[in-house]
Amino acid sequence: MAYTGRCACEAVTLTADGEPVAVRQCWCRRCQTAAAGSPTVNAIFPVDSIAIRGELGWFSYRADSGNELSRGFCPACGTQVIGRSSGNPHFRVIRLGVLDTPHDLAPTAAIWTEEAPAWAAIPPGLDRFPRQPPPPRPAPAG
Repeated sequence: MAYTGRCACEAVTLTADGEPVAVRQCWCRRCQTAAAGSPTVNAIFPVDSIAIRGELGWFSYRADSGNELSRGFCPACGTQVIGRSSGNPHFRVIRLGVLDTPHDLAPTAAIWTEEAPAWAAIPPGLDRFPRQPPPPRPAPAG
């Protein structure tokens, strides 16, 4: 399966081949700030399965996990498109909001739940991690 997506102004497009290794909500304070108070929702794909067309701007910072995180965004419209972590250089996270619909991706885990506000609606049945979870396993070589 291939997933396609684009930023709000369509200057940046992407394709991700195959299935993500994980889909997660992140409730860390940095993600809440980036998502205007909500969690970010991210599909994690192997880096070599993603193709991006268009130019990205980057914002990097040291996360509470100790990793350097970088967010790739469209410089024209500001849409967050992709993220990368120094702790998992073989993966990239794609923000679910940029993916074209319909798709059936939904989070299976909520991470950094200890930083979620009291009103946070975390769906029942999701795996919950108070802080940083173990990294996803790389997809088997095909």
